[in-house]
Amino acid sequence: MQKFDQINVVPLIDVMLVLLTVIMVTASFITLDKLNLELPQTQQTTNTPDQPDALELALDAQGQLYLEGKRASLDLLSAHLRQQSRPITLKVDRRCAFEHFVQVIERIKSLTPPPKLTILTEHVQR
Repeated sequence: MQKFDQINVVPLIDVMLVLLTVIMVTASFITLDKLNLELPQTQQTTNTPDQPDALELALDAQGQLYLEGKRASLDLLSAHLRQQSRPITLKVDRRCAFEHFVQVIERIKSLTPPPKLTILTEHVQR
């Protein structure tokens, strides 16, 4: 019988590579919601189909505008809207000042023809 002077680490490396592969594949499916928005609550909602090609706009509690998840100004929004004619999905934090909401709506309405606009809310049961 032969005595081993060293520990064979090849199986340990194989297991670690498999675990690393599993973690990398799993992590690619995780999506993080970058904005912490509290949507307005409504009792009556209309179910609208998801529009994967819709332009995503968001207003946070401080009134900061986000275009496709990136901070943007109203001027950048206007320029972007003139270049593209896609439907718009708008998420507005319920703590946002109404003034900021109106400014964004005015920019959207200034387009000819105005794009289809969906405003997201959170449904609440009575």
